[in-house]
Amino acid sequence: MPVTTELRVRYAETDQMGIVYYANYFVWFELGRVELLRSLGLAYSRLETDHGCILPVVSARCRYRAPARYDDEILIETRPAMLRGSVLKFAYSILRKEGEGREPTLLAEGETVHVVCDDQLNRKPLPPKYSAAIKALMADG
Repeated sequence: MPVTTELRVRYAETDQMGIVYYANYFVWFELGRVELLRSLGLAYSRLETDHGCILPVVSARCRYRAPARYDDEILIETRPAMLRGSVLKFAYSILRKEGEGREPTLLAEGETVHVVCDDQLNRKPLPPKYSAAIKALMADG
């Protein structure tokens, strides 16, 4: 832990100043969540289709520390921060890969809070397979 996803900043993700548009960090958070589940052998899509669960975001926060720019190599570090009943929190760090032998630069950090729901937005528990995998990852961290 954490699960790390790599990407390269695309031109379309930048604003007129050549800096990544702030809302794209939340898109990267979603990418990190999906890849975290995939790393556990689980699929976000199967959570919906096989278990009738959706994970709406009820809170999202991002603290920007340094700008990301076009063509930067980005690391998205994602970890489950809390699982209590039907509430699930993920924490994220967005870093820029630097040259050989240099530590990555922290660009942003944040978190999202989700409530496990059915398609009518009624709370429900996370399926045991998902819950056990996420708890095991949290215990490893």
